[in-house]
Amino acid sequence: MHRIVLSASRRTDIPAFYMPWFMAQIEKGVFEVPHPYGAAPVRVPAAADQVHSIVFWSKNFDPFIDGEYGQALIQKGYHLFFNFTINSPHPILEPGVPPLSDRLAQIERLADLFGARTIQWRFDPICYFITDDGREGDNLDRFFDIAERAAGAGVSICITSFVDLYRKVVRRTSASGLSLYDPPLSRKVDQIVSMTGRLEKLEIQLMLCCEKEVLAAMPTGVNVAGAACIPNHRLADLYGPDVTLKHDTGQRVAAGCGCRHSRDIGSYRLHPCYHDCLFCYANPASDTAGDRHKTLPEPDNANG
Repeated sequence: MHRIVLSASRRTDIPAFYMPWFMAQIEKGVFEVPHPYGAAPVRVPAAADQVHSIVFWSKNFDPFIDGEYGQALIQKGYHLFFNFTINSPHPILEPGVPPLSDRLAQIERLADLFGARTIQWRFDPICYFITDDGREGDNLDRFFDIAERAAGAGVSICITSFVDLYRKVVRRTSASGLSLYDPPLSRKVDQIVSMTGRLEKLEIQLMLCCEKEVLAAMPTGVNVAGAACIPNHRLADLYGPDVTLKHDTGQRVAAGCGCRHSRDIGSYRLHPCYHDCLFCYANPASDTAGDRHKTLPEPDNANG
């Protein structure tokens, strides 16, 4: 019988803001998860004998580490895995995250405490933008500095994608002083080829999240693969085979999402994220009838 994987969470940053709440539900042995579109709440079992592993997503693991929540969960019989998003610092794109030096220290502490094999580094998303005065820019300036520190900590996987211009993201950027844009496929391919070559020297595998078109256009011999942010095959290697390897059909499979089945226990409404990232897919925003941008439909859940 398969046990479940808890995703904590695509919809918010639980390690940064909501660990006391999370631990209280662990004590109860169940999560009452509101449906993102108003349907009846879903009960997700949370007892250690029902949970194969917990995948934590965060941009700031300091509260998690300082509160020794990981050790407490392990003592209770839970297995842990970490998706740590570390992007180049940018005051407009990610105004609420800690300084880069703090985040780099965190990935080293996580590796020391729980092992580098339990960590995936997400540089997500890659953003290209034009400022109000016409200058072009991106958020890649510290990518290789981050890569070197991640490699030094023993982390061997980097997951990345290019920003998706959902309607809510376009509206949010309109008053920010810069405009995000989607570069041509050829530029995306060139960027990934460059990143892959540098990462190979650090023994880091680059993986693409929901970038099926880019992956299909890669030149032969480039060491890049499709990503699974919920990697049940890897969790099975770490913690035992009693976990499903089926794809999560609730995610963007057509776009190339490789995530396996999990149960997400976050809530947009009850657990707002205070990082205030400009490109965040999970941050709710109402549509407007006059929106004329050629953009993507809103996702169900995505942790940016």
